[in-house]
Amino acid sequence: MFLRHNTRKKDGKVHRYWSVVENRRLRTGHTTQRTVLYLGEINDTQQGAWRKSLDALDETTQLTEQICLFPEDRDIPPEVLNGLQVKLSELTLQHPRVFGDCWLACRLWDELHLGAFWGQRLPDGKAEVPWFKVLELLAVRQLVAPGSKWHLHRHWFLSSAMDQLLEEDFAVAAKNRLYECLDRIDAHRAALFTHLQARWKDLFGATYDLLLYDLTSTYFEGAMEQAPKAQYGYSRDKRSDCRQVVIAVILSPEGFPLAYEIMPGNTSDKTTLKAFLEKIQTQYGQAKRIWIMDRGIPTEETLKEMRQSDPPVSYLVGTPRPRVKASRTQWKNLPWQKVQGSVEVKLFRADNELYVVAKSDGRRQKEIAIRRKKLARLLWTLRGMRREKSRDRLLQRLGAARQKAGRSASFVQVQLPTADQPVSRDTFRFSVL
Repeated sequence: MFLRHNTRKKDGKVHRYWSVVENRRLRTGHTTQRTVLYLGEINDTQQGAWRKSLDALDETTQLTEQICLFPEDRDIPPEVLNGLQVKLSELTLQHPRVFGDCWLACRLWDELHLGAFWGQRLPDGKAEVPWFKVLELLAVRQLVAPGSKWHLHRHWFLSSAMDQLLEEDFAVAAKNRLYECLDRIDAHRAALFTHLQARWKDLFGATYDLLLYDLTSTYFEGAMEQAPKAQYGYSRDKRSDCRQVVIAVILSPEGFPLAYEIMPGNTSDKTTLKAFLEKIQTQYGQAKRIWIMDRGIPTEETLKEMRQSDPPVSYLVGTPRPRVKASRTQWKNLPWQKVQGSVEVKLFRADNELYVVAKSDGRRQKEIAIRRKKLARLLWTLRGMRREKSRDRLLQRLGAARQKAGRSASFVQVQLPTADQPVSRDTFRFSVL
């Protein structure tokens, strides 16, 4: 590393800006320079010479005093009482570490009172480092720079200021300790969500009368023989060849999670809601809540139980398409009511339920633009297929293009060459319906 300065003249004065720079060797053999630290301006004028200051500790009086810093090639102005010349040529930067984002994450940890919460539930025992500090390190790392625990152990901890913030040495980032810590916290998951619910309510005024329930899945590469929940099932990622797990989560309107569950990958969406209803009522008590879900999550039996429960549980869920078509005569002639922006609704009651038929001109225009874009991409792909020499290759590309275009492919009529015909403009034609 070395010091580098840039000079700039402004209003008849010369300004110098200093930076700490390091050389980096590239794979091509060339060298590039990276600015490690920006030191700011060192004014060349006598009156406004580098008025950077620092706090110095007097070991005799144990008091601190501010000392102004000046470059070695400039004299200290007479009006400055506490001045010190700095030899910039000998200034080096050693072991720089990240501090600001780590400090902010630790402040968030303290605002949520997680230190006291985990301190009571993760006793020190014979551990060299308190477990709640190991957990704080893991939480800060995932918030600041998500990555593996191995990378935290080998690289990230040494480049951060977490040892200063936690007042612990490298033992807090021991590899086995990071993994063992996670095994100790799962038993306190319900208590953690109860604690966070109270803190979110105090800090942000979060409300829990409207809950969002949804499911997703994540798949794994490999056999996953030691993970019993990793099973084959319906893959939202279009990877039915991989084992997966299903993740269910309940969120407040502000985006705060109230509960989550990791279930086997072959779990059906329709079998998860009932257990979560009981879990929320057991943990947070029965209250007048509204659940918002996709149409594929609840069954008719579950919805009936929600209506007949005491007190009744309200819900907002998408109506199955067959029922929408069957009830068209009930709402077709009703007037549209504008509620917000370009959103209009129709309301009607049937079977003790309130149905909401909604339409949005903005959403309609967006979907039209998406279909047009897919259709244009399909037409450009079909034009390029005219240069194909092999009919088999043409059919392969046509199938892939249709799959990518989705429903937009139904707007294009294609004439294919027969088995004994070559691919040409006469034998391979297409037109938009």
